[in-house]
Amino acid sequence: MTGAEIIVEALKKEGVDIIFGYPGGVLLPLCDKLYDSGIKVILVRHEQGAAHAADGYARSSGRVGVCMATSGPGATNLVTGIATAYMDSTPLVAITGQVATHLIGSDAFQEVDITGITRPITKHNYLIKDVKDITRTVKEAFYIAKSGRPGPVLIDLPVDVQRAECKFEYPDEIEIRSYKPTYEGHPLQIERAWKAIKEAKRPLLLVGGGVISSGASEQLRNFVEKTGIPVVFTLMGLGSISGDHPLALGMLGMHGTRYANYAVVESDLLIAVGCRFDDRITGKIETFAPNAKIIHIDIDPSSISKNIVVDIPIVGDAKNILSKLVENAEKLQIEAWIKKIMDWKEKHPLTYEKNGLKPQYIIEQLSGMLPDDAIICTEVGQNQMWTAQYYKFRKPRTLITSGGLGTMGFGFPAAIGAQIANPDKIVIDIAGDGSIQMNIQELATAVYNKLPVKIIILNNRCLGMVRQWQQLFYKKRYAFICLKDAEPDFVKLADAYDAIGYRVDSTEEFDKIIPRVLKEREKPVLVDCWICEEENVFPMVPAGASLDQMLEGLA
Repeated sequence: MTGAEIIVEALKKEGVDIIFGYPGGVLLPLCDKLYDSGIKVILVRHEQGAAHAADGYARSSGRVGVCMATSGPGATNLVTGIATAYMDSTPLVAITGQVATHLIGSDAFQEVDITGITRPITKHNYLIKDVKDITRTVKEAFYIAKSGRPGPVLIDLPVDVQRAECKFEYPDEIEIRSYKPTYEGHPLQIERAWKAIKEAKRPLLLVGGGVISSGASEQLRNFVEKTGIPVVFTLMGLGSISGDHPLALGMLGMHGTRYANYAVVESDLLIAVGCRFDDRITGKIETFAPNAKIIHIDIDPSSISKNIVVDIPIVGDAKNILSKLVENAEKLQIEAWIKKIMDWKEKHPLTYEKNGLKPQYIIEQLSGMLPDDAIICTEVGQNQMWTAQYYKFRKPRTLITSGGLGTMGFGFPAAIGAQIANPDKIVIDIAGDGSIQMNIQELATAVYNKLPVKIIILNNRCLGMVRQWQQLFYKKRYAFICLKDAEPDFVKLADAYDAIGYRVDSTEEFDKIIPRVLKEREKPVLVDCWICEEENVFPMVPAGASLDQMLEGLA
């Protein structure tokens, strides 16, 4: 077989049936062999869209997402999507074409050192120089991408290697001596953790995206219900158990609920599972959980005590370790702690002024009318934070958002990937009018593939989150955030792509149009919702402040 044929057969062995990509000169041998291979290639309109779509496919399905691009600018256009996947631990394999091996290093046409560029933002990457190495490389790439803490792996494939020939032999198993993820937590550390849990008077669970990655939602729910310990979530952890659960306190951090942040500050034991303590959840590190002993459960040993020094580290898979904790779980006598938290919830609910079409109202309405398995993707900024605050995620893998990198333009192509992975589910991208324009060209991808993705634009005619910071911290000096003077008519734009577009500017119009939007099953639908330009996200912890130093204010 040729190298291109070997790549195709190797991908089939890994169960790949969808690739998101964009062709180019040095990728043509592979494209030719994919043409009638049975693997469906989704032609995006920009390579960044390919990476984000593969990311959304992976997060919503639990499978490895695959994207491809040609050398040079095609490969570099994948970089933002690869970095997004790396920060959020998404299993991804990116295949890039490369100039012929004898031209590498000569500044050939469309040559770029993509393995060097992506080394800091991949779990591992490969430059294949011998056709005989293809099968082992593909096997390793998929194993690395989905094992341990998941992440992206890049395979750079020179055009002459795609044309070279050798016998196809695919390994049944792979052994990488230097890569041995730990799945079972140390029994003595688990015993120490359970002893600390039984002694705690104000215990609190802090749940991150690792719980969802490991498929540990059932184990988490059992542990919560057996012990009665309340739960706060990182952005990536939302949906790990239902947001409607009486012990769920919502998201903590910069735009977390007041009661979640208060609970962290006053807890005496914080049990962190599958999170990395990034700055958006800790606030001022010196005052984070000041009274608490900290247990940290994570499969990535480099994440433990990286940002917050912990007392009881447990390296291993969240599902395995929570299963062991559940075995010995018993109801804790923490009634006074629960009463205090419920008092905070009653005294400090999320609230907003109910006049005009409010973004919070839109999110609440969607949360109330959509099925539990609906998939909500977001862009980045105010739209993302309002969604995290007001949508009750009830199942894992139903929130697809760029948490670590904060990538504008992520949500819509990610929604395309999620819709392809879940054709029978409702998929919605909640967007801002700034973010949606970063990858608006993917409307063509959605229309061509008859994907009924719904786009809800919270349109405040500006870069809303930047405007909010300028209002609060820069004396309302609104530098370079105004979009209204040159913003497209989104309804006409949707029509130009042969999608469906609506504009609404009142609650009555929104309530009337949204059932019709949700029933559409053949085309993408865009709803341009005109909200107040000066709408803000509250609560808000200013940068560098403690979690209990939240800015007041009704939105």
